[in-house]
Amino acid sequence: MSSVYHASVCPHDCPSTCALEVEKTVDGTVGRIRGSRDNDYTKGVVCAKVAAYRERVHHPDRLQTPLKRVGRKGEGRFIPISWDEALVEVSEELQKKTAEFGAETVWPYFFAGTMGLVQRDGIDRLRHVMGYSGMKQTICVTLGWSGWLAGVGAMRGVDPREIVHSDLIVIWGGNPVSTQVNVMTHISQARKNRGAKVVTIDPYRTPTANVSDMHLMLKPGTDGALACAVMHQLFKQGYADRDYLDQYTDDAKAFECHLEDKTPEWAAKITGLSEQQIIDFADLYGQTKRSFIRVGYGFSRSRNGAANVHAVSALPAVTGAWLNKGGGALYTNSALYPVDQTLICGLDKKNETIRVMDMSRIGSILLGDDTDLCGGPPVTAMIIQNQNPAVVAPEQNKVLKGLARDDLFLCVHEQFMTPTAKYADIVLPATTFLEHDDVYKGGGHVYLQVAKKVIDPIGESRSNHDVISALAKKLGASHPGFDMSAWDMIDVTLKNSGWDGAQENLDQGGQDCSIEFEKAHFLDGFAHPDGKFRFRADWESIGDDYQMMPEFPDHLNNIEITDDDHPFRLITPPARRFLNSTFTEMPSSRKKEGGPHALVHPEIMHAMGLVDGDLVRLGNKRGSVVINAKSFDGLQKDVIVVEGIWPNDYFSEGKGINVLIGADAAPPNGGAVFHDAAIWLKAEFK
Repeated sequence: MSSVYHASVCPHDCPSTCALEVEKTVDGTVGRIRGSRDNDYTKGVVCAKVAAYRERVHHPDRLQTPLKRVGRKGEGRFIPISWDEALVEVSEELQKKTAEFGAETVWPYFFAGTMGLVQRDGIDRLRHVMGYSGMKQTICVTLGWSGWLAGVGAMRGVDPREIVHSDLIVIWGGNPVSTQVNVMTHISQARKNRGAKVVTIDPYRTPTANVSDMHLMLKPGTDGALACAVMHQLFKQGYADRDYLDQYTDDAKAFECHLEDKTPEWAAKITGLSEQQIIDFADLYGQTKRSFIRVGYGFSRSRNGAANVHAVSALPAVTGAWLNKGGGALYTNSALYPVDQTLICGLDKKNETIRVMDMSRIGSILLGDDTDLCGGPPVTAMIIQNQNPAVVAPEQNKVLKGLARDDLFLCVHEQFMTPTAKYADIVLPATTFLEHDDVYKGGGHVYLQVAKKVIDPIGESRSNHDVISALAKKLGASHPGFDMSAWDMIDVTLKNSGWDGAQENLDQGGQDCSIEFEKAHFLDGFAHPDGKFRFRADWESIGDDYQMMPEFPDHLNNIEITDDDHPFRLITPPARRFLNSTFTEMPSSRKKEGGPHALVHPEIMHAMGLVDGDLVRLGNKRGSVVINAKSFDGLQKDVIVVEGIWPNDYFSEGKGINVLIGADAAPPNGGAVFHDAAIWLKAEFK
């Protein structure tokens, strides 16, 4: 009998959620993985890290049995126990903590380790039924969403398959060569067939910048200034589409007046770019009607990220690029999939009076900050799925101190013994996406996709859905969702939402949820009551912390500034073979990436007497980390880049790069600021 390929969907937050073809070998293991050749977005392509996913699924270090801690928190000493023992202990601890402090003392914590709706969001069903504390999901997209909504009004844009019709593709704040390879497939076709130009706007020379026709290597957090100077030129040089502005935008004349002093000279001083670079890009953009901006996530992760995204989203409104096939912009198409998640999340049991705490503030929350606790009880119990806060959360020193509290009961459901799992009292083994059923939205494309498990669970691992349902029964929680299989929940949820059922979706390789050209390009009006793109943003409707937000697109100067004591700006983008802290266990990924290192400009290296491989210490008021330095001329002299979220033990003092990142809630509605830190650099050992 030969091996067989099964349809599946990548669950990782890149955000492609690629359609896959997965080989199941004759011995029941995972073999080769490739992009689906039948899906016209994936087009048979998949990134190298997912192509090697067999390494992760069948890794010898996969957790395969429940574990109970016997050593100190963080030490990583555990003994195996049975599933029943584990669930009994977890349920008893949650009941004990609830009896002492009330249900809000329990804080279920999760995020996008999987993008599957059932396996990711089902923990909320337990939260709502039991009355546990809520969680504001700020660690990834809040700032970008806020900025896009301010102008466009809905989380959708141009179908990315239109890139093949574009004459100019602008990759703003993203690195799809490393993190969203399918975008490059469509770009390559546009280049081949149309001679399309590609511009990358990013603070350092990424692999995407390397293959672009133009790279604008600006300072971090200055994207709004660049966008405004470009729009100044668009109006000045006659590239603005006056008819489009009159019909589709608000207050264009006042906005043009606002831009009068936002000259290339003004922006050059802020961005570190030359005036000519700004003018050249403005001319290229203004002269190209089929211009497509792929709005990335990176430049939103700054204290002024929402303002930056709003400013960039205004560019196609000035030129009227939305009018053209292959023109306009895309941040995410997540609004194409209205899915009623009442059953999955237990929304029928949600109590709006229960506190909701900011997940990015987990350090301060665990250390008892009354403001972050919303005046409620301390957090004395947590269940964590799909998340690794000991590595990925900002203010890591606070997070690790909070996780080490002896009075905190922690249950972690994981595939590997992550740094977070080492702090757990109970660790439960989790399935990978190839071992359970789920349904996926495609933010980076237009497909709603169902996937069934390809292989049986490894060892005693159980899916998130199965664990939450089993724990609910131990706690006496009642909800129809706890009595359903994942497959039945997918089927009922899709049908309740007006979509085809689970099997129909699977049989047709996913459901194409694209909308007609006129609607996708907002030619029937933008998603505001007046149908206008909003230059004059209503920030108050987006978040409570709106007072400092600029009236019109602008450079919001609230970023962490450099000074004599902190002369460098730090950004922490993904590495090519990593995604957040996922894939760091895979041998091929670790070998390819080599190890964590700080990219430092050659002139700074020379001035400090450093050579490649020397240890340096990076620090600020939050703490410091020791890391190898590497000379790199693809950034401005006052910028330092550390790629990839490496496990903490890859750093010589057991502390990772997020020690240096602040947990400030950025305006107007919160959001983590991973690319907004001022630091110093010192030679550590010579």
